[in-house]
Amino acid sequence: MSKLRKGDTVIVIAGKDKGKQGTVQAVKNDRIKVEGINIVTKHQKPNQATGVEGGILKQEAFLHISNVAILNAQTQKADRITYQFGEDGKKQRVYRSNGEVVATA
Repeated sequence: MSKLRKGDTVIVIAGKDKGKQGTVQAVKNDRIKVEGINIVTKHQKPNQATGVEGGILKQEAFLHISNVAILNAQTQKADRITYQFGEDGKKQRVYRSNGEVVATA
């Protein structure tokens, strides 16, 4: 299970987009799709049955979760996440550096 969720703000720590920030759009196993990051060119073949037009499209591709880190809103730096139980007994995500609760989107 991934510690990153849809809506989290992340920073890329490795690869061609290193240093860029974006919002997580989708999480699939150990890969995530980040808005505006890892743009690839897709050659789409037209399909009359589904009504899809053909052409050359630019879209975000999935990248491995190890290449990104969550962005701590207070320090504006990459951080890690751990879990702690709150006073109400529910498990919540917290930043490792300062122990603050991660805001959910």
